[in-house]
Amino acid sequence: MEKPTDGKSVSSFQALMVSTASRVGTGNIVGVSTALCLGGFGSVFWMWVIAIIGSASAFIESTLAQIYKKKGKEGYYGGPAYYIEAALKCRPLAVVFSVLLILTYGFGFNMLASYNLQSTFSSYDFYNSDVTPWIIGLIIAAVVCYCLMGGGSRVIKTTSILVPVMGVAYILIAFIIICMNITGLPSVFKTIFSQAFDTKAIFGGFGGSCVMYGIKRGLFSNEAGVGSAPNASASAEVSHPAKQGLVQVLSVFIDTILVCSATAFMCMCSGVEPSEELSGAPYIQAALRETLGAFGPAFITVAMILFAFTTLIGNLYYVDKCLAHILGREPGKKFNFIYHIIASLVVLIGAVLSADLLWNIADILMGCMTLINMPVIFYLSKYAIRTLKDYEVQRKKGIEPVFHAKDIDLPHDVDCWK
Repeated sequence: MEKPTDGKSVSSFQALMVSTASRVGTGNIVGVSTALCLGGFGSVFWMWVIAIIGSASAFIESTLAQIYKKKGKEGYYGGPAYYIEAALKCRPLAVVFSVLLILTYGFGFNMLASYNLQSTFSSYDFYNSDVTPWIIGLIIAAVVCYCLMGGGSRVIKTTSILVPVMGVAYILIAFIIICMNITGLPSVFKTIFSQAFDTKAIFGGFGGSCVMYGIKRGLFSNEAGVGSAPNASASAEVSHPAKQGLVQVLSVFIDTILVCSATAFMCMCSGVEPSEELSGAPYIQAALRETLGAFGPAFITVAMILFAFTTLIGNLYYVDKCLAHILGREPGKKFNFIYHIIASLVVLIGAVLSADLLWNIADILMGCMTLINMPVIFYLSKYAIRTLKDYEVQRKKGIEPVFHAKDIDLPHDVDCWK
């Protein structure tokens, strides 16, 4: 809740909302449903495991983003590309990472978000698989383009208010459904843990096992260690880098432990059996229809519209930052115009492609980002850990923590914290 000193910079809470808006999206609904249908109920346990591990990597990468952030005309900016360049002195690797992030979030994740959104309408009578995806995709692309061109500030502001409300409503609906089926909750937990350690479920076609689906869908949901959230974390003005690192731990908790678990329990308590045919939006809609009647699918549709929209905008915020890094400056108006048109067309195309293709594209691109970011943050983690210890020492003394780079013997030159 720390406020910026000048009252204009990005606050810690605002940076949390940007990263959470990107994290909490279609993956929390459709991704979890897909994992349950294709990987079994045991995949929920492995989502929890990856969230705990992811909390650690989220802390390290976001703390590093704060340490190596830069000061610009419009505030602070940074992320993996910047700490790779500043600490490793390797601009080519930083540029490769930026390109991968643009491909992952501007193409892979946004196409998948668009598909997941249009697929929620498949349970309605008016849905025509040949026509409806194009119409919905066109509408989504038009709204995204309107916002990117600068005319959607009111839409974005309204959505930023509605999404937290929808997130709370989503948790409450899940709680109500769990209470309505409270007698079945012990068997749900029993099934999760028994299938999580079932030899056949783990090793029977490992690529499609509960472990792999839990890890893949968990990582897709919370994005911890991938290297996306640090781009938002770096923009926050805080008195100590460890503060924003700890805030990102909270973001992973909200995303996976709260929202993903809410989806899983809603599905598992409904009594509707998962199957490959129901994979994705149809399973969660069938589960809620079983418990809440016609209100269930309508609620999921509204939730998906809001979650998908903020995901699309949040993803393109990351793309903006990486484009600026590659170019070495903020892009001009002509460049932005072409980029915004392409980004909108990508959203349209994603709505009409196949689910398997889009999930595979998203997983592969996200994996490439992670293969660069994880070794880097592992190598630089000693500085993040020293920063945490510095923060804890000051907290124990009862003083408001402040940070100076020399306090952790940082050997690299940084723009801030001198």
